[in-house]
Amino acid sequence: MIRKSIDVSVEKEGARPMAMLVQVASQYKSSVSICQGSKTVNAKSIMGVMTLGLIPGQELEISVDGEDEEEAMESIEKYLTGK
Repeated sequence: MIRKSIDVSVEKEGARPMAMLVQVASQYKSSVSICQGSKTVNAKSIMGVMTLGLIPGQELEISVDGEDEEEAMESIEKYLTGK
């Protein structure tokens, strides 16, 4: 399992960017969770991700567990940071 704190540094407000985050996470077999404060959601669930209301400067803790966890974490981080 990999856990990493990531600062959202690009504009990700609205339904489309959140749907894209779900698509990125869903490409991998690993389970992916996003924790914001006391709320933890499945990153492959559009309804869960929508409840987070991602905004620039927000810190999220991403947890990835599975056979392709390193690749999944790298892709999610790249999407959220724009790097």
